[in-house]
Amino acid sequence: MTEDLSETAPSSEIRALLRVLDGQRRHVLGILDGLDAKDLRRSVLPSGWHFLGLVQHLALDVERFWFGAVVAGDEEVIRGLTSGDEAWKVAPEVPAIDVLDRYRQETKLADAVITATAADAALAWWPRDLFGEPHLHTLRDVLLHVIAETACHAGHLDAARELIDGRRWLVLT
Repeated sequence: MTEDLSETAPSSEIRALLRVLDGQRRHVLGILDGLDAKDLRRSVLPSGWHFLGLVQHLALDVERFWFGAVVAGDEEVIRGLTSGDEAWKVAPEVPAIDVLDRYRQETKLADAVITATAADAALAWWPRDLFGEPHLHTLRDVLLHVIAETACHAGHLDAARELIDGRRWLVLT
């Protein structure tokens, strides 16, 4: 008997949104290529964040939070959520590669949730203590939110990288 994949395969809409998100994820990691461990921890803006802190924020507060907790309702993820700006802080003894690998790992875990969930599926959990009543309601809503947030942070990384060594991700002439 052949399994009907229409119920389990992601829709063309989800595949399209995931391609856009993957492009932003590649941008996040690509703009960091060639930076040494010292520069990955270097802050160039008055707010004080550095590349590794922003990537860890994307791993924990974005990928893990939105897909593992909000969309999937994974109790272990929910119990392990950080609060405030903890995710932005990377201990000095944590190797840069560990932070980058954690981001890659969290994106793979998120992809598993995304591809197993219908676009209009209701969210499994909502952090009312953080956001009040839900303003996102479906996987589609969360994907669009995460695409926007990841793109915004990719732009932050672009600006910081250009301040360090002049490198730019996309140059149109």
